Amino acid sequence: MRQIPVDTSAAMVMVAQPPQPKVKDRRTGELALDVETGAQLMTVGVLFAANGEAEVLAVTVPQPGVTGELVMGSPVALTGLTARPWERDGRHGIAFRAVAVTSLAEGASKSKAA
Repeated sequence: MRQIPVDTSAAMVMVAQPPQPKVKDRRTGELALDVETGAQLMTVGVLFAANGEAEVLAVTVPQPGVTGELVMGSPVALTGLTARPWERDGRHGIAFRAVAVTSLAEGASKSKAA
């Protein structure tokens, strides 16, 4: 399936909803795992603002890639963000996935303290 790289260099990105485990099957409560590494997948809601528009995106990230304190409103960096169009049972959309989501608030507070 086609993955489209997303350029985040000119965007403002902040946490809209803190990380939560991604559920694979809502009926059983089974959690989603990364196919390649076996790591638990997390979903982070982010406010993505660029070019005068803002949108809340649900981004899937492997749990080891979730670093720092990700609280609502904190600025973050998304490493390796890709978009993947999907279609299933007459429904369609775009799934977003990143290698890592990193809090920028911690780096800012550490540099102010120095």
